[in-house]
Amino acid sequence: MTRLDGKTALITGAARGIGLAFAQAYVREGAQVAIADIDMARARQAADDLGAAAIAVEMDITDQASIDRAVAETVQHFGQIDILINNAALFTAAPITEITRADYARVFDINVGGTLFTLQAVAKHMITRGGGGKIINMASQAGRRGEPLVAVYCATKAAVISLTQSAGLNLIAHGINVNAISPGVVDGEHWDGVDAFFAKHENKAPGQKKKEVGEAVPYGRMGTAEDLTGMAVFLASDDADYIVAQTYNVDGGQWMS
Repeated sequence: MTRLDGKTALITGAARGIGLAFAQAYVREGAQVAIADIDMARARQAADDLGAAAIAVEMDITDQASIDRAVAETVQHFGQIDILINNAALFTAAPITEITRADYARVFDINVGGTLFTLQAVAKHMITRGGGGKIINMASQAGRRGEPLVAVYCATKAAVISLTQSAGLNLIAHGINVNAISPGVVDGEHWDGVDAFFAKHENKAPGQKKKEVGEAVPYGRMGTAEDLTGMAVFLASDDADYIVAQTYNVDGGQWMS
């Protein structure tokens, strides 16, 4: 028997990258998965690749009506939601003197508001249905400390860690475990933009920042999306029933807590 047999998961931002790796791992472990994303072309392709165990649902986590529709569509198709992964997020970076109110508001709306109100919508379903559930938020090592050029993103991920603690303490009364995963530097297509930002603001050659951060990881390299799937499966499984309001570092040794 696999660890997630008979479970249904809703994963936001699952059309690519870390979210897609989670969806693939969950299907391997026996779960059914709703791939929620704003990019429906990629979401449908991902669901098609995973077969009958997966569906694509459109979700804009800054729009409550969109969140509610995606939750309802998942429940209608699979009957229930047992697991939520709040994975969708947006990276931003700027020197303190160049941060704009518009960028600040947008990133907090996605990374914090989107996490909170998706969590809320799924938690309401889990409470009404009964039987508890598992909610996993995606934090970051950026939420453990400040960084000179990444103030807004760091602040949003610190807020996700705090939200995980508060929601975990509140929802465990309903048998809902809320925990989080805190990755370090994870390689992927998003890193092209991150590297370009640091090339501009730190006068580095293209690719230099990526090389530096990889070499700085005690494990010896940047992480991959697949490095995070073991923790995501564990926190969704019955083995994690007694774990509440925790944030786990999966970062190759970059942060100790």
